[in-house]
Amino acid sequence: MATKLQQQAGGDSPVENTAHEEGDDAPDSKSKRPAKHDSGAADLEKVTDYHEEAEITNIGDAMKVVSDNAAQEAMEKQQRERELSKVKIRKEDVDLIVREMEISNAKAERILREHKGDIVPALIELTN
Repeated sequence: MATKLQQQAGGDSPVENTAHEEGDDAPDSKSKRPAKHDSGAADLEKVTDYHEEAEITNIGDAMKVVSDNAAQEAMEKQQRERELSKVKIRKEDVDLIVREMEISNAKAERILREHKGDIVPALIELTN
């Protein structure tokens, strides 16, 4: 009875034999694959090296553009600050804005300077 169960369970079935055969073929096929890929690995490395060098050049150019843009923006900001500092504002207007809007003295001066000392548009901007 045990032999019938073993045969039904597949004790000596062809499935086991194929598993052994696959195990035997696996080391041979793995040893062949790296040899196949090694032949093109040097060419692939050259291509990727060239591409990486091109990216580095492009990144350097991009960084230069970004730094130039940052310098240009800083220069424009300084120019704007110089123009705003030339605007004459009244101390009474600054005090009124500070007292009524409850903001800092520096912010009140800035808003007044941006509106060329005119208190009405400055107050309108602060309320909106």
